[in-house]
Amino acid sequence: MGSQVSKQIERRKQISIQKKVLVDLEESFGETYPGSDYRPSDRKNWMAEFNPEKLHINQIVWPGTHDSATNRIGIPLITRPFAQCQSLSIYRQLCVGTRVFDIRVQEDRRVCHGILTTYSVDVVIGDLKRFLSETESEIVIFEIRTEFGHEDPPEFDKFLEEQLGEYLIHHDNIVFGKTIAELLPKRVICVWKPRKSPAPKHGSPLWSAGYLKDNWIDTDLPSTKFESNMKHLSEQPSVLSRKYFYRVENTVTPQADNPIVCVKLVTNRIHGYARLFITQCFSEGCADKLQIFSTDFIDEDFVDACVGLTQARVEGKA
Repeated sequence: MGSQVSKQIERRKQISIQKKVLVDLEESFGETYPGSDYRPSDRKNWMAEFNPEKLHINQIVWPGTHDSATNRIGIPLITRPFAQCQSLSIYRQLCVGTRVFDIRVQEDRRVCHGILTTYSVDVVIGDLKRFLSETESEIVIFEIRTEFGHEDPPEFDKFLEEQLGEYLIHHDNIVFGKTIAELLPKRVICVWKPRKSPAPKHGSPLWSAGYLKDNWIDTDLPSTKFESNMKHLSEQPSVLSRKYFYRVENTVTPQADNPIVCVKLVTNRIHGYARLFITQCFSEGCADKLQIFSTDFIDEDFVDACVGLTQARVEGKA
């Protein structure tokens, strides 16, 4: 018992030290980078604010969410705090400016996070279709995967194609260099990541797992995650040369051996340092590699941070 208490005291000290590292870094470098003062006038249509004939897919810094469809997961006040990573519905996230989604499903097509479940994926697709019907030039990346420990929903690839067929941007490596105008009226890049079922083939309406990559670092320590994100990003090719999407997640993860396992409390350790991360990307010489930037509990400032860098790229300032 005494050793466990001692371990937790040491853990608290470590977290405090790591939070101070980010605070000191922010005081030294600030949060100013090309486009950092830009604010879209309409976040629901922020891509449309840039000329669709000039905005290339590989110029976009895509605001994304982690465990996107968990706003109503589990039981309120009981299990929900341990699995909820977003407070907004998919539709509200789209309206606030989110353009990349991480959707986890189980055998019965219900969205889940670990062992906890929420609504059917039909709700997610309904929200997406509603948004697409209300906008004209917004491109969305939908990553849908079978959650760890679950089986693939039967014939789920066919289901996705039936539901989203008219909007799907078929897999093709030339997509990365195209403008939004060249892809319209198609609007959705859907990445399907089954656990056992066959992966989508080249040229399919769906994209396979290899076209959306990341380096997941499972830690609740904020500067450890921050520094690991920077290291892995620095090892990537520039967005102008690679033929896959690469995601960096501004998140930390509750750990089982820590008494604080509520997602939001842990997330708050790093949530406010998204702009600092972008600033450091410029300082470290890897800003040209940043592409998808995701978070838990997305808000308008996070979206603006990504859209601002997109604007700077469009203007030739980054």
